[in-house]
Amino acid sequence: MTFAPRARTAWHSHPAGQMLIVTASKGWVQREGQARQEITSGDVVWIPAGIKHWHGATDTNGMSHVAITYIQNGKNADWMELVTDQEYATR
Repeated sequence: MTFAPRARTAWHSHPAGQMLIVTASKGWVQREGQARQEITSGDVVWIPAGIKHWHGATDTNGMSHVAITYIQNGKNADWMELVTDQEYATR
């Protein structure tokens, strides 16, 4: 998946977790209630099951990653509200 600068997912969680493998440039991942984390090419990030989070590009750089999700009871993601511009800009 490739994100243009400022592009990001909506808030979401995964019933069996998610692995992100950053393949190009740098971006951000943020778990609910925590500060966003910079991720760069070569990073591998594990998001545990049921953790609300978002991920995407920084405000000035595009970013690409491979996202691996697992299916539990026929479902691999629970999509929630969009990440607001204010949430995105908050460090």
